[in-house]
Amino acid sequence: IIQRDESPMEKGLSGLRGRDFELSDVFYFSKKGLEAIVEDEVTQRFSSEELVVTLAFIGIGLLVMGTTLVGQLPESSLKNWLSELVHLTCCRICVRALSGTIHYHNKQYKPQKGGICVANHTSPIDVLILTMDGCYAMVGQVHGGLLGIIQRAMVKACPHVWFERSEMKDRHLVTQRLREHIADKKKLPILIFPEGTCINNTSVMMFKKGSFEIGGTIHPVAIKYNPQFGDAFWNSSKYNMVSYLLRMMTSWAIVCDVWYMPPMTREKGEDAVQDGGLKRAKVKDTFKEEQQKNYSKMIVGNESLNSEAN
Repeated sequence: IIQRDESPMEKGLSGLRGRDFELSDVFYFSKKGLEAIVEDEVTQRFSSEELVVTLAFIGIGLLVMGTTLVGQLPESSLKNWLSELVHLTCCRICVRALSGTIHYHNKQYKPQKGGICVANHTSPIDVLILTMDGCYAMVGQVHGGLLGIIQRAMVKACPHVWFERSEMKDRHLVTQRLREHIADKKKLPILIFPEGTCINNTSVMMFKKGSFEIGGTIHPVAIKYNPQFGDAFWNSSKYNMVSYLLRMMTSWAIVCDVWYMPPMTREKGEDAVQDGGLKRAKVKDTFKEEQQKNYSKMIVGNESLNSEAN
């Protein structure tokens, strides 16, 4: 911060000169000129705000330190309470760094412990959006670098489910570990994005059936971003994680609505394929027969026309 001398020229020069011109007058004008160049009112409007970046570092730093410290405590209700407090606080700080404005609807249907939360997937910040209103157990692959440090710190305080790359390919192992998690009604609900990839928030892709092979209570959640203020979609083929997050922090705002929907359980006779939106269901025979009939009518009609012309 530059402290400016707002006194008039006569007062500013009075201590430097006499009545006639003196070379020391140059220092006064040089000082005023440098002040105008270094920080003028127009230039300030083109400089980036550093607060959002600072908030992001604070949120991530507190998350790593807080979960590491909480992880040293023995298993108890106090540890669970502190873990949820750290996760909620840090995620809310990070969302502030994104200038997030989130509206939650139908809170009576919020996912409960021992259940599975399934939501549409638009961006990595979906996790922050949902965790602002409640904690979840994350499911994912073990990473290295900064993300790996965050994962190792988080799992000490909360039973997140992280898999090695080789384990992710073993469907039975993944399913078994997730079933063991939801069997404990004291553990946080699992958060899963069944689409398997980020979608541009204009529609929802068919869910993969693996998310529904676990069993338990399913808590559907719908996330809708308002693109007028900032496009939250992460196109991983176009932006890496760092550049994407910088775009999010420099956008006008992240405005989002979250709808909690009534919980669902598998009914008798249903399987994971049906729960997953018929992603792997075969085309009905009646549909194929209808197309065959239409095509045969067209062929027969053309042949009759040709015979009449001959």
